[in-house]
Amino acid sequence: MAPIAVGDVIPDGTVSYFDEQDQLQSVSVHSLAKGKKVIMFAVPGAFTPTCSTKHVPGFIEKADLLKSKGVEEILCVSVNDPFVMKAWAKTFPENKHVKFLADGAGKYTHALGLELDLSEKGLGVRSRRYALLVDDLKVKVANVESGGEFTVSGADEILKAL
Repeated sequence: MAPIAVGDVIPDGTVSYFDEQDQLQSVSVHSLAKGKKVIMFAVPGAFTPTCSTKHVPGFIEKADLLKSKGVEEILCVSVNDPFVMKAWAKTFPENKHVKFLADGAGKYTHALGLELDLSEKGLGVRSRRYALLVDDLKVKVANVESGGEFTVSGADEILKAL
């Protein structure tokens, strides 16, 4: 399966998160993105070094600027369960705008064609690191990393496209 690319419509799929009332919610990706300009970025794993110290903090720090440029939702996706994503989100008390979404079985990541097999490192099949700028479900920017790199999927790269 070819990875998601510029011009594609993002597939629908179900992701989970804990809402402000600490209730587990399962929602369709299309319900979060239809009719909106959204950033969907993914990390190989919650609590992993690059994800926790660079990738997520960049989007949290730049969230107000991204919103000022018309971004309505900033969605962080990881192949982890919603309880892990909830615990990880709590490590970023300054976060006001990034929604942490669990793709527990990796089905949505598979639908995007962005799986990364990290079995050798004991992590199983995860997501490649990426950032998508999506406008009304259509991909406008697809910044997908190779291997374990972190060069094109940060908030600064998305800002250049806005």
